[in-house]
Amino acid sequence: MNLALETAARPALADRKAVGRGLAAHNRAAYGRLRGEEHWVLARDAAGAVQGGARCDIAWGWLYVDWLWVAEPFRGQGWGSRLLAAAEALARENGCSGTHLNTWSFQAPDFYRKQGYVEVGQVIDMPPGAIRYWFAKRLMPA
Repeated sequence: MNLALETAARPALADRKAVGRGLAAHNRAAYGRLRGEEHWVLARDAAGAVQGGARCDIAWGWLYVDWLWVAEPFRGQGWGSRLLAAAEALARENGCSGTHLNTWSFQAPDFYRKQGYVEVGQVIDMPPGAIRYWFAKRLMPA
């Protein structure tokens, strides 16, 4: 059977859904239903403005920290540690085995190491001159 390949910056929604459904069916056959849930941890100032936050996804018994950010005036005051600890607490509340994330050499790899994360992979020159790191941390029951 022959297929025709194409590249597209913005394929039709139906085409994107076809790929998503196919991948989801394969993954379900291998590991059961993916329980994907998005969660946020936010840090607000007295006026209610967001000054930091973490966007997390819970799937297959692990919490993925997709974004973690603290506004410049609040850095170095422990807010990143508090946000990450809150994300880990969320993972425990949801019965997760651990957490994982990625960061770049120009961001915060040493911060994650100090928080008990272990490097599980890296790609050098992604982007050129930098390193992209992947970290994971197994969680002990609370």
